[in-house]
Amino acid sequence: MLGEQQEMSFIDHLEALRWHVIRAAIAVVVFATGAFFAKDFLFHDLMLGPSRSDFWTYQMSCKLAAWLGAPGLCIDKIGFVIQNREMSGQLTMHISTSFIVGIVLGFPYLFWELWRFIEPGLYPHERQNSRGAVFFVSVLFILGLLFGYYIAAPMSIQFLAGYVVDASIENQIDMQSYLSTLTTMSLSCAFVFELPMIVFFLAKAGLITPEIMRAYRKHAIVVVLIIAAIITPPEVTSQIIVTIPIILLYELSINIARVVARKRTAALNAQLAENQGVAE
Repeated sequence: MLGEQQEMSFIDHLEALRWHVIRAAIAVVVFATGAFFAKDFLFHDLMLGPSRSDFWTYQMSCKLAAWLGAPGLCIDKIGFVIQNREMSGQLTMHISTSFIVGIVLGFPYLFWELWRFIEPGLYPHERQNSRGAVFFVSVLFILGLLFGYYIAAPMSIQFLAGYVVDASIENQIDMQSYLSTLTTMSLSCAFVFELPMIVFFLAKAGLITPEIMRAYRKHAIVVVLIIAAIITPPEVTSQIIVTIPIILLYELSINIARVVARKRTAALNAQLAENQGVAE
């Protein structure tokens, strides 16, 4: 009988997970469908924006160049042409890009569904300590996505588009290659920006402490540089631009771990004092 109850309990969990997944999938399909029918905005304004010199980031670079008196910082032209070389290339790209946008737009809801599945298994104090998790994860994701889209991706695209080994070679970039660079850079930054929340949960579980993070700060900087080198082109400026916010996030995470450790210590001391009072 006990085995039967455990089996039913496991099946109930699978059933609950199935419905969470179904609702999340429906949300992605709804957002993807909306993106599919908003084709002009999706491609001309959003996805192809960083391929034109009137993009916000490039305009800001020219204003900064004028303010600093350094015309070399102004990005006023993009030296490449985007091409499609496959018969069904544009239709395939339209569908796949719509689904990527659907996942991005639906990310807060996707995480909320995941959290609704995990939350019932938490202890009351863990649930209390994790309030606002969906909000902060979503905010960090959006901030990272905006940083990737407006800073990291345009810098990478500008560098790769302007790099030539000989003036006689014209850069004619495949549409898939361009969109892959844009989405990879943007999403990579979005997930990297989740570092403070990852540290928060690890610190709550007692798996990481601020002392450990301080002791391994130099090692962490090396890892950050490696990550920046992977998600950016081999160009120093882009790597520095990506490295700086990640290091700042790491320092913020140390402070988060310190606050969590302090609260854990206070809670343990209070529980110890309560147990001693009961024993007396």
